Parts: sequence; C-alpha cells; structure tokens
Amino acid sequence: MSLLCKLVPERCIACGLCQIEAPDIFDYDEEGIVLFAQEPEAHQQFVMPEEETYVKKAYQKCPVRAILLENKI
Repeated sequence: MSLLCKLVPERCIACGLCQIEAPDIFDYDEEGIVLFAQEPEAHQQFVMPEEETYVKKAYQKCPVRAILLENKI
C-alpha cells in the first residue's frame, strides 16, 4: 500500500509545523504557504516508505488540515 500526500494551500496559515516535522518533504513559497520541497508545483505526491513517519507527524500537527493523507492500493 502507498501513502498519497495532498496539499491544500488555501487552508495553510504558514505556521511552519510541517516543515519542522518533515523538512525534506515540505517547504514554503514566498508567502510562507506550504508546498512540496522537491516538486513545488505539485499538489499531491506519493510518500516514500522511509519518509512516512515524518509526513504523518506533519499531518497530525497541521492545525488547519492543509495536509491530507490517503492510503492507496
């Protein structure tokens, strides 16, 4: 099973918690809004197994649910 991470930038309040938990996955634009570090234009990407723990922590810490996770078969 693969974990799909989706971003909802319009919900982001630029608190910075996701980047603290998963700095290799999440980054910010010039306004502090979340984006993917490796693919800034993407709004979703599959999470590598070795990164799942960090992404799940970021998901749990996001106060506005700007990060969504889905298990894909």
